[in-house]
Amino acid sequence: MGDAASPNLITCIVQRGEATKVVDAAIAAGAEGATIYYGRGTGVRQKLGFAGHFIRGQKEIILIVTKVEQTDAVFAAVVNAANLEKRGQGFAFLHKLDRAIGFL
Repeated sequence: MGDAASPNLITCIVQRGEATKVVDAAIAAGAEGATIYYGRGTGVRQKLGFAGHFIRGQKEIILIVTKVEQTDAVFAAVVNAANLEKRGQGFAFLHKLDRAIGFL
């Protein structure tokens, strides 16, 4: 039931303590706000570590709903602010939303 004007959802998962700078960059790029919550990651990297360092399980999960025309700029700002091009820093992904309510 979605159309080209449907909003998008950017999800970004970063190490604890990194979310504020990611959200600030997203807002500067045109996002209207974000939701941050906390989680715990598990997996093989937890056990093996990365570059000789154990990867902390505590994560911050950032949800950012964007208008279609803002999505590319906000996603790029999130990737840059979180340093996601560097391994072990976190990851981000994009969802196309079919419907959203309460979002201007």
